[in-house]
Amino acid sequence: MKLDSTVSAVITGGASGLGAASARRLAAYGVKVALFDLNAELGEALARELGGVFCQVDVTSEEQVDQAFARSRAALGQERILVSCAGTGNAVKTASRDKTTGEIRHFPLPNFERIIQINLIGTFRCIAKSAAGMLTLPPTDTGERGVIVNTASVAAQDGQVGQSAYTASKAGIVGMTLPIARDLMNEGIRVNTILPGIFNTPLLNAAPDKVKAALAASVPFPKRLGEPDEFGQLVEFMVLNGYLNGECVRLDGAIRMAPR
Repeated sequence: MKLDSTVSAVITGGASGLGAASARRLAAYGVKVALFDLNAELGEALARELGGVFCQVDVTSEEQVDQAFARSRAALGQERILVSCAGTGNAVKTASRDKTTGEIRHFPLPNFERIIQINLIGTFRCIAKSAAGMLTLPPTDTGERGVIVNTASVAAQDGQVGQSAYTASKAGIVGMTLPIARDLMNEGIRVNTILPGIFNTPLLNAAPDKVKAALAASVPFPKRLGEPDEFGQLVEFMVLNGYLNGECVRLDGAIRMAPR
């Protein structure tokens, strides 16, 4: 996919972290970017910086997603690129015993469903609606109509204690990557997924320095946290390389997550 000012992109979770880094990488080529996010303050500021558009949207809401795509397309045209970074997590054991009282409890099912709704169904909702829009575009000289890049996690393959919901949601993204690529193969739309490891995002920045140092030391090489721009570089590569399709790529410094 050629990257220039004739191309527009939608980045969900685009106001900060991995999504913001992806938006900056694409905007550096002149690509027009639309940022979908809940955080209006950060999203509007980054949109101004990049000359793009911000749309406040909850990816679990069909109505809000439809409105966001309508607004971004009215301002920037039909997107040829979708980067799905919107997501969240929690950590609750499937069933556990309170160490003090002995009370037995299980993972609250509404909390499990919330993670699936945001991470998995929210990702698919945006993929389906973006792909439908891409089908209205003429193919480029290389036969491409669009490129979709999803965000899973290394937890999809080695989830830790308490990550049953998060792992299920991210494993679902990995599992649907190839079928979606096959669904869209005759329309010239490529689909790939990144499985990031431990990255230096705003969420992790809230952790104590001691915790961050321990996490960095657990990475085989390089022994540090991943930088969001390194994620953005892989997004850039997946968009530019026309032969990369239906693939899930770990970006993790060779880490394999321990049980805890």
